[in-house]
This record gives sequence, structure tokens and C-alpha cells, in this order.
Amino acid sequence: MTTLPAPGVKKYPENSLEKKCYNIAEMFKEYIPIMNDRNRLGFCLYKYVKGQGDKPEVLVNSTKIKIEGITKDELAKKLTEELSKIN
Repeated sequence: MTTLPAPGVKKYPENSLEKKCYNIAEMFKEYIPIMNDRNRLGFCLYKYVKGQGDKPEVLVNSTKIKIEGITKDELAKKLTEELSKIN
């Protein structure tokens, strides 16, 4: 039995809002070691920027991401600072 190769993934353009939000989450990979947690955070940040999600202070708690080396309040503050740069 054989398996098919994985489908190709279309990347977001560098200047898109989605890419900027996911890049913010990726910036904190030293504090968020699990890649899937960073992806979940990036999606939630994108929803927040679009006006459909919670603030970073709430997201840090509600997404249940694993955080190492920083407190949740400090991470939320850094996320807020980075988000203000793209708006």
C-alpha cells in the first residue's frame, strides 16, 4: 500500500495581514516552544486584528499555549506592542 505525497501549501504574501500575525507569534518561539501553539496563537491574533477575537491579555490564557521563560502578563504586553506596529 502506498501513500500519496502531501498537497502543496500556498504561502501568504509577505505583506498580508495573515502573514504579519503569524510572524508575530513566530517571533516568540523561545517562549512558546510548541509549533502548533504558535500556529494557534497566530490564528487568534489574526482574528483579533480583524475585530472578531479577544485581546492578547485574554488570548494568552484562553488558547492554553505552553509558555516558558516569561509570565503570561509579560507575553501579553509584548504581543500588544507588536500588534500596534502592524495597525
